[in-house]
Amino acid sequence: MPDDRIHTTEAPAALGPYSQGASAGEWVFTSGQIPLTPSGELVDDSPEAAARQALDNVATILAAAGATMANVVKVTLYLRDMGDFGAVNAVYASYFPEAPPARTCIEASALPKGAILEIDAVARVVR
Repeated sequence: MPDDRIHTTEAPAALGPYSQGASAGEWVFTSGQIPLTPSGELVDDSPEAAARQALDNVATILAAAGATMANVVKVTLYLRDMGDFGAVNAVYASYFPEAPPARTCIEASALPKGAILEIDAVARVVR
Protein backbone atom coordinates (compact mmCIF):
# COMPACT_ATOMS: atom_id res chain seq x y z
CA MET A 1 0.00 0.00 0.00
CA PRO A 2 1.61 3.31 -1.03
CA ASP A 3 1.80 6.07 1.52
CA ASP A 4 2.36 9.79 1.25
CA ARG A 5 3.68 12.30 3.71
CA ILE A 6 1.60 15.43 4.10
CA HIS A 7 3.18 18.86 4.26
CA THR A 8 1.58 22.27 4.04
CA THR A 9 2.92 25.74 4.82
CA GLU A 10 -0.59 26.64 6.00
CA ALA A 11 0.00 24.74 9.26
CA PRO A 12 2.95 24.96 11.65
CA ALA A 13 6.06 23.07 10.63
CA ALA A 14 6.87 19.85 12.45
CA LEU A 15 8.91 20.46 15.60
CA GLY A 16 11.04 17.36 15.07
CA PRO A 17 11.73 14.48 12.72
CA TYR A 18 8.13 13.72 11.78
CA SER A 19 5.57 14.73 9.15
CA GLN A 20 2.53 16.93 9.73
CA GLY A 21 0.53 13.99 8.55
CA ALA A 22 0.55 10.87 6.42
CA SER A 23 -1.90 9.04 4.22
CA ALA A 24 -2.08 5.35 3.52
CA GLY A 25 -4.71 4.35 1.03
CA GLU A 26 -8.00 5.87 2.16
CA TRP A 27 -6.66 6.70 5.64
CA VAL A 28 -5.23 10.05 6.70
CA PHE A 29 -3.39 10.50 9.99
CA THR A 30 -2.39 13.86 11.43
CA SER A 31 0.47 14.25 13.83
CA GLY A 32 -0.44 15.81 17.15
CA GLN A 33 -1.15 19.50 16.77
CA ILE A 34 -0.48 21.94 19.56
CA PRO A 35 -1.91 25.46 19.28
CA LEU A 36 0.87 26.94 17.15
CA THR A 37 0.14 29.37 14.36
CA PRO A 38 1.74 28.62 10.98
CA SER A 39 4.40 31.20 11.88
CA GLY A 40 5.21 29.30 15.10
CA GLU A 41 3.49 31.49 17.71
CA LEU A 42 1.98 29.55 20.63
CA VAL A 43 -1.68 30.44 21.21
CA ASP A 44 -2.42 29.95 24.88
CA ASP A 45 -4.58 32.97 25.79
CA SER A 46 -7.36 30.61 26.81
CA PRO A 47 -8.35 26.94 26.43
CA GLU A 48 -10.89 28.02 23.80
CA ALA A 49 -8.32 29.90 21.69
CA ALA A 50 -5.85 27.04 22.01
CA ALA A 51 -8.47 24.49 20.93
CA ARG A 52 -9.47 26.59 17.91
CA GLN A 53 -5.85 26.93 16.77
CA ALA A 54 -5.04 23.23 17.19
CA LEU A 55 -8.26 22.18 15.44
CA ASP A 56 -7.62 24.67 12.63
CA ASN A 57 -4.18 23.08 12.22
CA VAL A 58 -5.75 19.62 12.04
CA ALA A 59 -8.28 20.85 9.46
CA THR A 60 -5.54 22.45 7.35
CA ILE A 61 -3.43 19.28 7.31
CA LEU A 62 -6.48 17.22 6.41
CA ALA A 63 -7.28 19.64 3.57
CA ALA A 64 -3.75 19.20 2.21
CA ALA A 65 -4.59 15.48 1.95
CA GLY A 66 -7.99 16.07 0.33
CA ALA A 67 -9.99 15.46 3.50
CA THR A 68 -12.23 17.55 5.74
CA MET A 69 -13.26 17.41 9.37
CA ALA A 70 -16.36 15.53 8.18
CA ASN A 71 -14.03 12.65 7.19
CA VAL A 72 -12.60 12.32 10.71
CA VAL A 73 -13.38 9.01 12.39
CA LYS A 74 -11.16 9.24 15.51
CA VAL A 75 -9.62 12.04 17.56
CA THR A 76 -7.23 11.92 20.47
CA LEU A 77 -7.24 14.98 22.72
CA TYR A 78 -4.50 15.55 25.28
CA LEU A 79 -5.13 18.16 27.98
CA ARG A 80 -2.54 19.41 30.42
CA ASP A 81 -5.37 20.21 32.84
CA MET A 82 -8.62 18.24 32.79
CA GLY A 83 -10.21 21.35 34.30
CA ASP A 84 -10.12 22.79 30.74
CA PHE A 85 -12.33 19.95 29.45
CA GLY A 86 -15.61 21.90 29.35
CA ALA A 87 -14.16 24.91 27.55
CA VAL A 88 -12.27 22.78 25.03
CA ASN A 89 -15.25 20.47 24.52
CA ALA A 90 -17.50 23.41 23.58
CA VAL A 91 -15.06 24.52 20.87
CA TYR A 92 -14.49 20.93 19.74
CA ALA A 93 -18.24 20.41 19.29
CA SER A 94 -18.40 23.33 16.85
CA TYR A 95 -15.91 21.54 14.54
CA PHE A 96 -18.01 18.38 14.51
CA PRO A 97 -21.65 19.58 14.47
CA GLU A 98 -23.01 16.35 12.98
CA ALA A 99 -21.93 12.75 13.55
CA PRO A 100 -18.92 13.49 15.77
CA PRO A 101 -16.04 11.03 15.55
CA ALA A 102 -14.94 8.60 18.22
CA ARG A 103 -12.66 10.33 20.72
CA THR A 104 -10.23 9.68 23.51
CA CYS A 105 -9.38 12.47 25.96
CA ILE A 106 -6.54 12.11 28.42
CA GLU A 107 -4.69 14.38 30.80
CA ALA A 108 -0.97 14.72 30.03
CA SER A 109 1.45 16.19 32.54
CA ALA A 110 3.48 17.98 29.87
CA LEU A 111 3.15 18.72 26.17
CA PRO A 112 5.58 20.16 23.60
CA LYS A 113 6.48 23.84 24.07
CA GLY A 114 4.44 23.89 27.30
CA ALA A 115 1.18 23.81 25.30
CA ILE A 116 -2.06 23.32 27.22
CA LEU A 117 -3.40 20.80 24.69
CA GLU A 118 -2.57 18.63 21.71
CA ILE A 119 -4.94 17.06 19.19
CA ASP A 120 -4.49 14.42 16.51
CA ALA A 121 -6.99 12.88 14.12
CA VAL A 122 -7.56 9.93 11.83
CA ALA A 123 -9.75 10.44 8.77
CA ARG A 124 -11.06 8.17 6.05
CA VAL A 125 -11.36 9.43 2.50
CA VAL A 126 -12.79 7.16 -0.16
CA ARG A 127 -11.30 8.39 -3.42
